[in-house]
Amino acid sequence: MKAANTTDYLAALPIDQRKALEILRKHILAAAPGAEEYFGYGLPAFKYNGHPLVYIGAAKNHCALYGAVPPGFKEKLKGFIVSKGTIQFMPEKPLPAGLAKEIVKAKCAEIEVRWPVREVKKVKEVKKGKNVKVVRMVQNATKNPVKE
Repeated sequence: MKAANTTDYLAALPIDQRKALEILRKHILAAAPGAEEYFGYGLPAFKYNGHPLVYIGAAKNHCALYGAVPPGFKEKLKGFIVSKGTIQFMPEKPLPAGLAKEIVKAKCAEIEVRWPVREVKKVKEVKKGKNVKVVRMVQNATKNPVKE
């Protein structure tokens, strides 16, 4: 039976894989304070500013962090199996906390560049009959919410 949410997914894993992914999950949330968790494509996943950030998962013999690997991490990921969209690691040799957080922060920065953060500039009420409709006008934000 396939898992329907992150809790069920993690509960179905062997203990070593579950622990490795729970730790990675904490690192992701610490590195991307505004990230939202969801369950997509049968895997635990995270969105940042409404856009997919990364997925985490486990296979028979490894765990993985899914999502395009940001440029500049090839040298830092020696010792791990890396492809264009996956970083594989063994539960007994997980991604180091600092490296995992650095990757997530780089992914957040990519999202912010590609889809700039929008913030509310002005809110006004428009009355139409008995209903009041709130109209929000937005503009691109100029500040970067990701802190190193």
